[in-house]
Amino acid sequence: MLTTKKFIVAYALMLLGVLYMHVHADTAMPTNKPFTQFPTEHQGWRMVGESTFSDSILNILKPTDILNRSYARPGERPVDLHIGFYDGGKGTGVIHSPKHCLPGGGWYEYSSERVTVDMGADTVNLVQAVYQHGQSKELFLYWFQAKDKSLNSEYALKLAEITNSIFHGRRDTAFIRISTRYEGEPQQALEKAQSFARDFYPVFREFLPS
Repeated sequence: MLTTKKFIVAYALMLLGVLYMHVHADTAMPTNKPFTQFPTEHQGWRMVGESTFSDSILNILKPTDILNRSYARPGERPVDLHIGFYDGGKGTGVIHSPKHCLPGGGWYEYSSERVTVDMGADTVNLVQAVYQHGQSKELFLYWFQAKDKSLNSEYALKLAEITNSIFHGRRDTAFIRISTRYEGEPQQALEKAQSFARDFYPVFREFLPS
């Protein structure tokens, strides 16, 4: 029975893929505001650093807009925020999952689980993971945003791209990643990362198209 269900799902995805290839349009969907206007202070958090990718990496990722910043509250270790937005137009890039990128940089997955976190007005489906590099451990919260849906799997992301293209004429996506390094047990780092996500979630929605 399980094998039959997998076959039906795979067949349905194949049919959607064929339909997608025939009807989808490369319609670019802009952000509501450019990331250069993203606040440097919000809810007690203050920007303490900002970085950019090299041209060679940007040529691989091909984002429409991108943000790499560090924020901190007084007396705490910083939280790193990365947002990559892809407008779905011709020549735009695709999201590179941390499951593939982080191991390529020497990090290995210590733990990972898909969870749902209450963000106030909404709940967000995200991945909560710990990666380790040497003696350093870093906690990650990340999710994919497609239209008004938060997704915590690469398969759900691909399906959303196809269905959004078919039914809404758009396939823009965003990748949001929040991370912080820690020592000892991860609970304090998790609480801090979740607090950051809740505080900034309305800002994410303000900038990203829905």
